[in-house]
Amino acid sequence: MASDQIIEEKKQGQALITNSNTTNSKKVYLESYGCQMNLNDSEIVASILAKQGYNTTVTMEEADLVLVNTCSIREKAEQTIRKRLEKYHAVKKINPKMKIGVLGCMAERLKEKFLEEEKMIDLVVGPDAYRDLPNLVKEIEAGREAVNVILSKDETYGDVAPVRLNSNGVSAFVSITRGCDNMCTFCVVPFTRGRERSRDPESILHEIQELHDNNYKEVTLLGQNVDSYLWYGGGLKKDFDKASKEAKENALDFAILLEKCATAFPKMRFRFSTSNPQDMSLDVIHSMAKYNNICNYIHLPVQSGSTSVLNRMNRKHTREEYIELIDSIRKIIPECAISQDMITGFCGETDEEHQDTLSLMEYVKYDFGFMFAYSERPGTPAEKRMEDDVPNEIKKQRLTEIIQLQQKHGLFNMQKYIGKTVDVLIEGNSKKSDAHWMGRNSQNAVVVFPKSENEMIGDFVNVTIENCTSATLIGIKE
Repeated sequence: MASDQIIEEKKQGQALITNSNTTNSKKVYLESYGCQMNLNDSEIVASILAKQGYNTTVTMEEADLVLVNTCSIREKAEQTIRKRLEKYHAVKKINPKMKIGVLGCMAERLKEKFLEEEKMIDLVVGPDAYRDLPNLVKEIEAGREAVNVILSKDETYGDVAPVRLNSNGVSAFVSITRGCDNMCTFCVVPFTRGRERSRDPESILHEIQELHDNNYKEVTLLGQNVDSYLWYGGGLKKDFDKASKEAKENALDFAILLEKCATAFPKMRFRFSTSNPQDMSLDVIHSMAKYNNICNYIHLPVQSGSTSVLNRMNRKHTREEYIELIDSIRKIIPECAISQDMITGFCGETDEEHQDTLSLMEYVKYDFGFMFAYSERPGTPAEKRMEDDVPNEIKKQRLTEIIQLQQKHGLFNMQKYIGKTVDVLIEGNSKKSDAHWMGRNSQNAVVVFPKSENEMIGDFVNVTIENCTSATLIGIKE
C-alpha cells in the first residue's frame, strides 16, 4: 500500500533483496518491481540461488549476477524495466563478467526478444521456471544464453522455503495460488502466469508455522485471485470437474483455508490479496467475521462502475452484483475497510459510463484506492479486438476526478477513527520521526504514535486516535 493510500498507479517500487551466507562466494543483485507476488517470488529466487553459492548484495557493481523481477501489468512498468536494463548494461561494460537476467511476467511475455533484440540480456526466466535457475545459471556461466518460460500446471514452489529478505521481521507474504482463469480483456496476467492452480494447504500451514516460530505476527495470503483457491489434490482449477468423487468430497476452498489458518495460529493476524468480486463467497466474509485474527480489510477491485464497461472488460460481475456484495460485507462486517482498483478511459468509455464510476464510488466510499488510466497491453483481447479510442486528455481529466473523489472518501473514513481506540501491530519507525512508531490496524490504516519504553516492533498495542490525514491516523498509546 502506498504511503498516502491513494495512488494514480501502483508504484513500481524497487525492492532490493538482501541476504547473507558466510559459505557462499558469489553475489547476486536482485531487484523486484510490481505486485506482492513478485516480491514473494524474489524471496523464492534468493532461496534457490543461495543453495547455488550466491549471497545477495545491494551493490550492483560487485554482483556476479544481476536479476530484475519484472511486471507487465502496465506500460509504464515495462518502460521502467527497460531503463534499468540500460543501467545494468552500462555497469556490465565495466564488469564484463557480470551476467544479467530478466525474471517474471515481462520475461515470459517477451521471451526470446530480450536475447535477440535487446542484445544485453544473458538469462530470461518466466514465473514458473525458477526451479531451473541452477541449470540456467550454469549455461550462462559457460558463455551460453539461457531461456525458460514454461508455464506449470501445478503450484510450482510449495516446498521452497522463501528467504525472508528486506523484511521487517513482523509481516510476511505466503502464496496460496498462482495464475488466473478470468481473462479480463485488458490484462496480461493469464498469459504471463498461466491458469489457476492452488497450493497444498499443508505446505501453506507449514510455511506459516515457520514464520510463527520466528516470531512473525502477520501473514498476507497471496494470489492473483485468492477467492479461487481450490485444493483437490493438485492440478489446474479448470480440471476440477474431472477429479474423482473422493477428491471432490475432500476439496478445500478459500473460506476453509482461511479458517484453518486462523484457528491454527490464533495469535497471528491474517490478511489476503487479491479478491475478485465474481469469486468472493459469503462463506469467506462469514469466516472473517468469525475470527478476530482475520483482518477487517478487503481489497476488492471493481475496475469500473459501469456494467457496460465491465462487460467489455469481460468482468464476470455487473455493477448491481458488486453493490450487492458490498452490502453483504457491510452487513456482516460493519467495520470492514474496502479498497479498490479502478481503470478509467477503457476502450469506448463514454462520459455517462465515467459518471457511473463516480456514482459507485460515492455509494461505496472506499477507504483506499489504486487508480489507473487505461493503457493498451500487447497481446490482450482488448488490444486485438478493441480500439483505444479515449483521448489521453480525457483519460487524465477523468483520472483526476476519480483521485480527488477517493481523497475525499479516504479522509472521511479516517476521520471516523478520531476518539476511538484501535489495535495496532507495530511494524517499525515512522518514516518522518524515529521518536514515533508506525503500524497498521485491522482495517489496514497506517497509525503513527509516540514511542515509549514499554513496547517494541512486533507488539500489538492499543492506540487512541487523536487526529488524522487522508492517509494516516495519529494517536497516542493508551
